[in-house]
Amino acid sequence: MECVLDSLTIDYEVHGSGYPVLLIHGFGCDRRLMIGCMEPVFKNRPGWQRIYLDLPGMGRTKGAEWIQSTDEILTLVEQFVDKVFAGQRFVLAGESYGGYLSRALLSKRPDQIDGMLLICPTAGIALHDAPPSNTVYKDKTVLARLENEPGISEFLEIQVVQDEYNWERFKAEIFSGLRAGDQEFLNRISLRYDLTGNEDMPREPYMKPVLILTGRQDHVVGYKNQWEYAQQYPHASFVMLDRAGHNLQIEQHDLFQALASEWLDRVMECRGRDEHVMRAE
Repeated sequence: MECVLDSLTIDYEVHGSGYPVLLIHGFGCDRRLMIGCMEPVFKNRPGWQRIYLDLPGMGRTKGAEWIQSTDEILTLVEQFVDKVFAGQRFVLAGESYGGYLSRALLSKRPDQIDGMLLICPTAGIALHDAPPSNTVYKDKTVLARLENEPGISEFLEIQVVQDEYNWERFKAEIFSGLRAGDQEFLNRISLRYDLTGNEDMPREPYMKPVLILTGRQDHVVGYKNQWEYAQQYPHASFVMLDRAGHNLQIEQHDLFQALASEWLDRVMECRGRDEHVMRAE
């Protein structure tokens, strides 16, 4: 599907029907990352409409010369929300760079967002604080067979659990998006990756359910800044998973699905309380 804005067309995909969820992928990838990690969570949860977009210069959404920084990308995400959701309340989930954008979006419109999930969210380049790379497990037989496969170098660089399962999901959900990206555009944005000011900081206490998931071996964004995020949201759960790096939704897929499901339970509980209060008023 296409969302035609004044200055850009954003390509997106809708799964299911019901209460809307906006899902924002990481830098250089595309919506296949979020589809792969979140669709299993919603498999036995009817009544949710999942909206997966491709950010500018990634997936099927074209970049544009006038887009020079994350500030412009955030503005486009806001315009997308205004057009697709038309004032409707929704739930928000973002991974890595998508988590960075999600925090800023929540800061701008907390009353419209009923809950937020952050998966390995970046704190921006200025606040980068991550441990050294540390591979936890290698299946040497599988890796020997894959040594000439396209994408294997990227897999070995980022994945801390390196086996057949992780490779197949990495290839389908992450490397597929990396290959589709506009590298020239991405290189330009990476020079102005950080939002100006503190747009990702909450402007007031956000009292709805938040879940922050981090990997103990995440050498891309780390987990220390993300723990600081948890202090900013009174109803945030913070989970740091061992045997997990920047793609923890793959490396710890069972725990990821259980934790994301618990967060959705809290969202529904909170939403039910809000509707009860509104009816009482």
